Amino acid sequence: MTAVAPLGGNATPIWGMSAAERLRRLARANGMRADADPADAAILANLRFAFDPAWLPHLAKRPGTVLTRDGVPVLAHVADEEGRALVRAAAAASAPPPAGWGRLAELRAEDPDGILNEALRKRERPFAEPLTPATVPLIERESYRGAYKGVTDLLTKYLWPVWAFHLTRLCARAGISPNGVTAVGSALCVLATVAFWHGWFWSGLAVGLLFMVLDTVDGKLARCTITSSKLGNAWDHGVDLVHPPFWWWAWAVGCLPYGRPLSDGAFWFAMAAMATGYVAQRLIEGAFIVRFGMHIHVWRRFDSDFRLVTARRNPNMVILLAGLAMGRPDWGILAVAAWTLLSLVVHLVRLAQAMVDAARGRPVVSWLA
Repeated sequence: MTAVAPLGGNATPIWGMSAAERLRRLARANGMRADADPADAAILANLRFAFDPAWLPHLAKRPGTVLTRDGVPVLAHVADEEGRALVRAAAAASAPPPAGWGRLAELRAEDPDGILNEALRKRERPFAEPLTPATVPLIERESYRGAYKGVTDLLTKYLWPVWAFHLTRLCARAGISPNGVTAVGSALCVLATVAFWHGWFWSGLAVGLLFMVLDTVDGKLARCTITSSKLGNAWDHGVDLVHPPFWWWAWAVGCLPYGRPLSDGAFWFAMAAMATGYVAQRLIEGAFIVRFGMHIHVWRRFDSDFRLVTARRNPNMVILLAGLAMGRPDWGILAVAAWTLLSLVVHLVRLAQAMVDAARGRPVVSWLA
């Protein structure tokens, strides 16, 4: 097991935890030991700095590499004692080594070239900043922004970040766990479903809006505080996967007590279209990952742009809100059904095009790589 050791100390907290505790959680999350002696550890971390979680697995794959900020080592992967001594001395002096890095390859945190984060589906420039009381707000914003998916829907990308950031920071300061946020969100999700069923659309949208923001907060809180768990991940993604069809069904039923009932034919068309489209699109996404090893949404620039508005929960809620604003929630649910079918066609075409490219020997790789 790769060993990680801290260099120095730092009393400045970040996201409600000390620098040493943050390093311990990062090491554990990446399957590494965090209790090694600096003279023996393969990876050394300077606690005078806070660095993006993406750097640790990145350097773990690159022995003989040191990450620097203004020439000072932040994180280093060195196997020999001579290299470790060089890094320890430079970190203690907060200055570059007089003789340079010798056989070590240097990665500068200031360089504009980024790295590809496959998990979050984006190319990013991870941060590495001195950790002081004055820099904590900047570091927390950078780490929060780094936890965001680069390819997602328009609400999550453009509307939620400011709200969710303050809620995430509040939860971290208060010691509220990501699973605690997920539990509250799950209750709100059920409450919104009940409101839709009874035709209380405005109330349901308000509750659903809070749920959707918390659905962002729990994941960001887990990433920022490095407290992700298998239970939390399964719970969060399970709720995300299961609840949308129940919302659309409840909305369609609620059109009757609201006073805008759907005909039997329109009701069953909407339900069949949304259920078929929802399941089929998920299967297409899975097939693309199995066949090409990446999400369909990161293949070409078009796919990433289409992910902003594709028929997922958040864009569908915008359509429902527009219909309700006109006093026609029935039109809204029918529009969602039509948009779901159109999105399904787009994804089918894109999968077919990727298969054709692969058959012709053309590489199918992400435009973000």
